[in-house]
Amino acid sequence: MNEIKFLDPLIRSFEKLPGVGQKTATRYAFQVVEKLSEEDVEEFARILLETKQNIKHCSICNILTTTDICDICDNELREKDKILVVKDTKDVISLEKTKQYNGLYHVLGGLISPLDGVGPDELAINELENRCKDLNIKEVIIATSLTPQGETTALYLEKILKREGLEITRIGYGIPAGGDIEYADELTLRKALSSRIKL
Repeated sequence: MNEIKFLDPLIRSFEKLPGVGQKTATRYAFQVVEKLSEEDVEEFARILLETKQNIKHCSICNILTTTDICDICDNELREKDKILVVKDTKDVISLEKTKQYNGLYHVLGGLISPLDGVGPDELAINELENRCKDLNIKEVIIATSLTPQGETTALYLEKILKREGLEITRIGYGIPAGGDIEYADELTLRKALSSRIKL
């Protein structure tokens, strides 16, 4: 028996997840059919559906949340004159763990990537532009990745957001903690040198 067509729909569903190829999807499908009880499958399906139905984007910053306005935007103790721009909610979670930033965020929902058909109109850039028209916003910190897409997005944002009284900065990049200079690539070293700080 070389074919398992009866599992194809389930395998194709798992393959929609990032990083899941056909072998992994097939393994997941067999796990569901052979190891999970009917109650486990029903609970899994219910949780998937509830999660999809209940989670939405914050109407201000676009972060994933269960409320119209997220806890960060609603927090009166946050600094309201700074906006840190990131690709997605996962970036916000990583930055919040550092406890080094107490301003606001803006989630783009991706990066500009013409090759993938993602232009500025597919991202939450208009919403960011509107937020930056508020004269109380003094600084926009761009925290996109050090990739061609991240750099393109950062340059585009700098161009369209530039106005008098608004400082536009970029997070520093360089050698990771515990990393050796000899193993760093040329771009990382260039960024480390240009992002150096005074001691």
